[in-house]
Amino acid sequence: MVIEHDGFGAELRRRRIAAGMSLSELAGKVYCSRSFLSRVENGRRRGSLELAQLCDEVLDAKGALAGLAPLPGAESVPKAVRGGAAELVKSPGRGGRSAAGQDRAEFRRLLRRGDLSHAAGEMREAERHYTAAYRGAEGDPRAQAEAVIRMARRWSDPGQVDRELLQSLRGCLTALDGDRSPEAAGLRLRLEAHLAKKMSLAVSQDTSAGLAGPAEGARLAEDTLRRLPVDGDDEVRCEVLTECRWARYDFMTAPESLTLSEQLREAAARQDSAYFRGEALMAVAIDQLRNGRIYSALATANQYRKHAADTHSALARWQRHTLDALLDLWHGRFDAAAEWIFVESLNFIELLRADYAVPADNLTQTRLGQAYWLLRQQGRLAELFTSDLAGDVERHAYFPVWRAGLALALCETGQHAEGADLFLGCVADVDRFPPSGWAVPALVLLAEVCAALDLEGGFEAELAQALPALRSRLAPHDGEQIALGGWPTVLVGPTARACGLLALAAGEPETALEHFRRAAVPARSSQPELARLRLAQARALRRMGGPGSEPHAVRLLREAARGAETYGMTWLGGQSLALVEEPGRA
Repeated sequence: MVIEHDGFGAELRRRRIAAGMSLSELAGKVYCSRSFLSRVENGRRRGSLELAQLCDEVLDAKGALAGLAPLPGAESVPKAVRGGAAELVKSPGRGGRSAAGQDRAEFRRLLRRGDLSHAAGEMREAERHYTAAYRGAEGDPRAQAEAVIRMARRWSDPGQVDRELLQSLRGCLTALDGDRSPEAAGLRLRLEAHLAKKMSLAVSQDTSAGLAGPAEGARLAEDTLRRLPVDGDDEVRCEVLTECRWARYDFMTAPESLTLSEQLREAAARQDSAYFRGEALMAVAIDQLRNGRIYSALATANQYRKHAADTHSALARWQRHTLDALLDLWHGRFDAAAEWIFVESLNFIELLRADYAVPADNLTQTRLGQAYWLLRQQGRLAELFTSDLAGDVERHAYFPVWRAGLALALCETGQHAEGADLFLGCVADVDRFPPSGWAVPALVLLAEVCAALDLEGGFEAELAQALPALRSRLAPHDGEQIALGGWPTVLVGPTARACGLLALAAGEPETALEHFRRAAVPARSSQPELARLRLAQARALRRMGGPGSEPHAVRLLREAARGAETYGMTWLGGQSLALVEEPGRA
């Protein structure tokens, strides 16, 4: 009979395998038989605290296994967890321990098991433990708030709002309303931070929970940050900074976001939490990329790789590979990116989806974005329409960035009229975009559509209709920033180059060249991006005219063509050579 559902035995087995150690090897190091250790891992024998401490030391688990070991005189797993009941079992004191003390111990144990399951990417198991902890803590608003905070840390489907979780967060805030203790004050800040983020997950009022939309979430986050003590509890500080940064992501500038993520990194270092350390490193890497600090982001990515290796977390490995693929795409290592996108990530998604590790749509959209960008860079966007990828793009059209991407794909595969129709529909919604965040890559993609329509010719009326709104919305993001699609998925390109493409389409080549000069700073870290920039500069020079403009333009076009050939960017290379052969075309 299985006497331990999972917990200690399952975690012991996971860590042993991750360490590359056989059952026999570990058994020899912890002074027990192989068969006994096997039964412990399978849940048929209960491991002692002493065994857990030995395994902790051998496997460098930093106390994680000891935290799961049964307390002396207590059952290893509450009946509520074994049987799936809704609440913890109350029991009389044993061995001098009060019933209340045992309940608190079981509550902490459930939270710990939930945390370990969450770190391993086993979201279904984490949710089960957190829910049991919440229900078992009935009558204790502080404990229930702690359990709900853990539930709120789980990944959510992008663009969707979890209405049930919103109600739970609000219910906990109401229950703590009269509690003036410092602990309750910290819990309220953490609950409000999660509430702000969950409200902000909607991409528009259409996908929000009533009037609780993204703007309201951002305002709540701003208010919560304003009330966060500078020298308060580090766990409270880490939680609030993590969640409020995401809640305000679409409503603050990239430099402001980087300031918050750097504050989070400092607080996480003091708090010494693997969870917050991972959140902080990923936040810093994302914001460094958005601010055009590619080389700083490379250093942070290296730190995140070490973090992912240390934690043995499936989610951390997913994020690490996603970040690596993003950098591969930026630097032109397309073969390496393709291996992850079209082979390894599919296996990863199926594994995590089968275990309900994270909402499948979260993973699917990340892979879809990277697959789209790889096809675009290689001039293979026609394959988008001959595979299931186009259907996936259309299914996610509630995200404006996907509609913009589809319009660009239509233009770059010769379907300019259809692309222009979709493009104008996107531009009609621009006034409803948030000021920053996901709006920036969507605007940059729409600027790319403008460039394609301008190069094709015959779409002057459509461009005249769209350009004022696009230029106005993108202007605040000019400079050395890079548009980042996803969190993170792909680097769409320097925002200054997009501003230049819009100026060029508006008939202002001198202004366009000024933007392109600014774009050269972040583009120098990417040869594929430099090739695209040189093509744009050549077109601006030709339109401006003047002495020396044509030879300079031809030189830039040849450099763009050589770069495109080196990196296998067939569409860009074809456009560059076509312009070399047609001196009057810009």
